[in-house]
Amino acid sequence: MTIETGDITAETSRFQRKRDLIVDAAAVQINQRGIKGMALADVAESVGLSTTSVTYYFKRKDLLAGACFDRALDRLDVLVATAEAEGDARARVTRYVELNFDMLTRIRNNQEQPVARLSDLRALDEPMRGQLMARYFRIYRRVRHFWDSDGSEGRRALRTARAHVLLETVFWLQAWLPLYEVEDYDRIRRRLLELYALGLAPSGTCWAPRLQTLDEPEEDTARRHFLVAATRLINERGYRGASVDRIASELNVTKGSFYHHLDAKDDLVLACFRHSLDTLALAQRKAALAGDNYLDRLASATATLLEIQFSATAAPLLRTTALQALPEDLRAQVVERSNMLATRFAGLIIDGITQGSIAPIDPLVASQSLMPLLNAAYELRHWAAPLGAPEAIRLYASTLFFGLFDRPSSQDETETTP
Repeated sequence: MTIETGDITAETSRFQRKRDLIVDAAAVQINQRGIKGMALADVAESVGLSTTSVTYYFKRKDLLAGACFDRALDRLDVLVATAEAEGDARARVTRYVELNFDMLTRIRNNQEQPVARLSDLRALDEPMRGQLMARYFRIYRRVRHFWDSDGSEGRRALRTARAHVLLETVFWLQAWLPLYEVEDYDRIRRRLLELYALGLAPSGTCWAPRLQTLDEPEEDTARRHFLVAATRLINERGYRGASVDRIASELNVTKGSFYHHLDAKDDLVLACFRHSLDTLALAQRKAALAGDNYLDRLASATATLLEIQFSATAAPLLRTTALQALPEDLRAQVVERSNMLATRFAGLIIDGITQGSIAPIDPLVASQSLMPLLNAAYELRHWAAPLGAPEAIRLYASTLFFGLFDRPSSQDETETTP
């Protein structure tokens, strides 16, 4: 029997189209429910197929999730490749931001399919998790080269901080841009680039935060230990990787002890988020007592939280990457509280702009950029360790306080601008 080449090509094309349709549908579910909530049966129903038909393309749920993240990395790779072709750091960052806003506009207008958010990538099992994470870090290293370096240790450390903050603040756009009409996206893009260029601190301002001591709320000590251990494990291994057995083993207690303090794993994640948001709120309240200068207040809250994030012993903030593991109603509670705290930062920034201690930038854009900077800092704790806490905090905070690009030097800024 002779098989025409055209028949093979048509069959291959049909296979790819259907596979793409399945991946698109799964990506939407991952963004809404996380890997934990994504089900092959629901994916099949959303594209008008049977579950058996879906398993023809993806035998297991984890293989489908891996394909979703692989596609998301494909898209990130293209964005970075386009941006890195520009001539200097400012042009590369500008191009990268523009490309992301263009993409998010097309998605909002239903002109392009969304891809899976990389925040849930850690929830995959090995070896797929390691392979995809390695691919992400290769792209990350290319973003780090958006900025030139003279080869010094300080410049290398600063490039790492700038690349990290750029990626995290742009990833977080997906969480808060839906608060705006799509017609506002162009203005938001310009205001974000303005923040990256100018920073929060007016020219000539010194970095002089006052670190605050955050009194731990009175609570059951054993329960708090569970929360700290769980937060660290979820941050590092994702929701699925932080099993009850592993948390109990970390604390050298029985599994039954876990259920004595918490009813279920979702309760644990929600408790970790509440503890993290309480910590952030406490830092804000303490910083309000750090003097009359609103920039100093903002710097004090930022430095205090970064010290916690970079610490080897303190209870860190739970990464927002764990949000997708929560049921939708509980996730909404966490997002609502997070937005309230971002709004508090925005109010402080508005007061600082009025006072003249904070640069005249968009306070809402700045506050929504500050939140992922603080939350994602935990991932750079190994970067921070050899630098020492004060220098690591100064370099990392400089990304939004003094901008992503070198300012013209002045006598007042020599101690603040790396």
